[in-house]
Amino acid sequence: MLTILGFAMIATFLVLIMMKKMSPIAALVLIPALFCVLVGKGAHLGDYVIDGVSSLAPTAAMLMFAIVYFGVMIDVGLFDPIVRAILKFCKADPMRVVVGTALLAAIVSLDGDGSTTFMITVSAMYPLYKRLKMSLVVMTGVAAMANGVMNTLPWGGPTARAATALKVDATDIFVPMIPALAVGLVAVVVLAYVLGLRERRRVGTLTLDEALVRESEPETETVLVGAGAGTGAGTVSDGSGARSGAARGAAGGSGEAADGDAGSGGASGDGFQGLDPNRPTLRPKLYWFNALLTVALLTAMIMELLPIPVLFLLGAALALTVNFPHIPDQKARIAAHADNVLNVSGMVFAAAVFTGVLTGTGMVDHMANWLVDTIPDGMGPQMGLVTGLLSLPLTYFMSNDGFYFGVLPVLAEAGQAHGVSTLEIARASIVGQPLHMSSPLVPAVYVLVGMAKVEFGDHTRFVVKWAVLTSLVILAAGILFGII
Repeated sequence: MLTILGFAMIATFLVLIMMKKMSPIAALVLIPALFCVLVGKGAHLGDYVIDGVSSLAPTAAMLMFAIVYFGVMIDVGLFDPIVRAILKFCKADPMRVVVGTALLAAIVSLDGDGSTTFMITVSAMYPLYKRLKMSLVVMTGVAAMANGVMNTLPWGGPTARAATALKVDATDIFVPMIPALAVGLVAVVVLAYVLGLRERRRVGTLTLDEALVRESEPETETVLVGAGAGTGAGTVSDGSGARSGAARGAAGGSGEAADGDAGSGGASGDGFQGLDPNRPTLRPKLYWFNALLTVALLTAMIMELLPIPVLFLLGAALALTVNFPHIPDQKARIAAHADNVLNVSGMVFAAAVFTGVLTGTGMVDHMANWLVDTIPDGMGPQMGLVTGLLSLPLTYFMSNDGFYFGVLPVLAEAGQAHGVSTLEIARASIVGQPLHMSSPLVPAVYVLVGMAKVEFGDHTRFVVKWAVLTSLVILAAGILFGII
């Protein structure tokens, strides 16, 4: 009975948010509360919610201060060179924009944290998607899949969990999987190329003159969506404020260099720029301080010198103090990012209700055991394949902790009984991460859709099929190379 109710609760949640009948926050709170009563454990709802909130509180704190920290870094111009390089590559071609999104997300994912990856990627790419009137779910989908593949790095989380749960070395899991994961990353880039071609056919490739026409439209967007839009200057036309540089290029011939280099005003070769180069929050004299602070922060995070929430708390406080020594300016920066902080932390605490009820009532255990028990005896020697396939739905409907510490040991024990090594099971368990990164139980995905101003249901409807395909490509490559 708990198995049926568990699947029904998840299905109800997904259907309601994809049909936009409820907001994600409301659905994450009300649906599990209702099912907790149906299970007959309504009296324990408070305990389940408190347990869920306690487990996710460090994550919420980390996201709150990470948003403030990276928002400040974007405000002061730390990522402007990266943005200019990406825009120079992308120009005004939708295909290049989507491929650039995949590459940027993959590169930034090397820090092992999905939230920071999405903050940097969306901040860089959002203005260009808006200017070209491209589909924003393409951006969120490609970024989530690229980050999902890179999330398998030993310091990214899943690999370390698998190693801990099965008492094996994380290096022995990850290193042999590199060829299969590389194929998965290539698959994401190829998919980005295909989606980019589709966007190119839909919106076309703009010339400089067409860009200027679009720029004159009355549409307005914030300078830095979701990552500190308030820079003291309010809003700019169509999200990038490139009018002056591009207009000067059109009038004086210097706005578009023959080789696509940046023309006057800091715009790219086609008159585009992702971030306003004249925003008052820029701190060019402190660029190297901010760069070193960020490198030190990420290094300390990878080396686990302190808990990640503590690192971001200290980093945010230091960044605000040095870059904005006057208290009114600090308050303005915090206020500029308050929307994102509230939306994301609220979503995380709402997700705590969902996970608390799912775990506290025992529904998640019954669902996992049912799935394991349905494996036919004849599939025993193929437990690597079975684990890889199960990792897709289980890591989507469960937290990584629940899957790797609750289900994976059972799968490994079943595999050993049929002569399948523990390492093979561990490697197969990480192939579902491209899909996992879009799970409603992953806090970072709310950073992604919140900053991109995309409905979570729209993102889910778009990305699931492509993420499943990417995961299956990794699994097939692992089998083909003899890794799984």
